Amino acid sequence: MKQPDHADLDLAAVLHALGDPVRLALVRRMAEDGESACSPDGVDVPRSTLSNHWRILREAGITRTRRIGKARLMALRRADLDARFPGLLAAVLAEGRR
Repeated sequence: MKQPDHADLDLAAVLHALGDPVRLALVRRMAEDGESACSPDGVDVPRSTLSNHWRILREAGITRTRRIGKARLMALRRADLDARFPGLLAAVLAEGRR
């Protein structure tokens, strides 16, 4: 699975990935709950569309994927994002709490 290294995170790709309401909701959920299954409860989009959202988040460097058997768990790359773009993730997550 392709995901950029910490130093290769691109601001435009990250902002594009965070610009979609479904992907933003997935990021907020991971920020609150930790890892997320590939088909989390309460996300009302087709599985193929959800897979595309996860791919965009992963390729932008926002998430990392861990496999356990056939299951895949996604988690925020919070430390990498904070190191590369200090304050960005906190600002995005704070905006949702307003």
